[in-house]
Amino acid sequence: MKALVYHGPGQRTWEDKPRPTVEKPTDAVVKIARTTICGTDLHIMKGDLPTVTSGRILGHEGVGVVEAVGAAVSTFKAGDRVLISCITSCGKCEACRKGMYSHCGRGGGWILGNVIDGTQAEYVRIPFADTSLYRVPKGSDEDALVMLSDILPTGFECGVLKGQIKPGDTVAIIGAGPVGLAVLLTAQFYSPAEIILVDVDANRLEVARQFGATNTVDSRDGKAVETVRGLTEGRGVDVAVEAVGLPVTFEMCEDIVAAGGVIANVGVHGKGVELKLEKLWAHNITITTGLVDTVSIPMLLKSVVSGKLQPRKLITHEFMLEEFMKAYDAFGNAAKEKALKVIVRAV
Repeated sequence: MKALVYHGPGQRTWEDKPRPTVEKPTDAVVKIARTTICGTDLHIMKGDLPTVTSGRILGHEGVGVVEAVGAAVSTFKAGDRVLISCITSCGKCEACRKGMYSHCGRGGGWILGNVIDGTQAEYVRIPFADTSLYRVPKGSDEDALVMLSDILPTGFECGVLKGQIKPGDTVAIIGAGPVGLAVLLTAQFYSPAEIILVDVDANRLEVARQFGATNTVDSRDGKAVETVRGLTEGRGVDVAVEAVGLPVTFEMCEDIVAAGGVIANVGVHGKGVELKLEKLWAHNITITTGLVDTVSIPMLLKSVVSGKLQPRKLITHEFMLEEFMKAYDAFGNAAKEKALKVIVRAV
């Protein structure tokens, strides 16, 4: 089969790889129908995640058709259309029983496109299939459902829920990329009074306004902190969501959060950040971190099917599977290409 393969920082190829097979009774093999590229994949390409070694097939998102299942799989059968969770979970260990699927103690967690081969290929092996796949409702927009593999639950769980967003809150989201916009879309479930989006990309800020941001701040002038504080009459924001993964954006959150507020880190950090504890310690600030657990997928899936949540509008570019290298070029040059999420289809 063909697959997008990582060969070290800055090196990727579209090449032939062996088709995966069922290795354990709990496995399923899925033929990919649609997949995408995540910002985390770009961090991998920069060498930010040492767990990803040369020769790895990337990708942890997708919709497809079950090709084969192991003897212990009871929920799915060959021919079923399924949504692939970016997090693999056994559903039985101590962490999974707490809903902390990202820390599955039996070899799950974020493994696809990380420590085992992922979804940017014609086929993918899914361990613990019964608890790591979701049935696709008939007639669903499968392009939109790919957004449920990762970015929507990530934005919702790590940004909105951990940020404890409440009605009437003032929220700042640093980073108007796909995950930041997913935070924006799902934050509106809780009716915050104001949502401020901060970014360096004018196009993404315009998209944020279309998606419901009440204010946007272009941070290219270096005055974003002052601007956000001005919008809040100097008080700061109740919730500051970091959705980029850079030291400067995390420090911005530290500078704009109000007393009693929450800093919710969503971004993938490849370098250390400065913790300004000498300023924060007396201000009752809560800092949250975490990898998505995808426990919210069933709820978000219902919201998408009902039309309450419309992730299709995050998709800006479409490619065929054999165009994966072009898809990476477009997504990796997001500002120039005006790219948010790309969809890569097998047919």
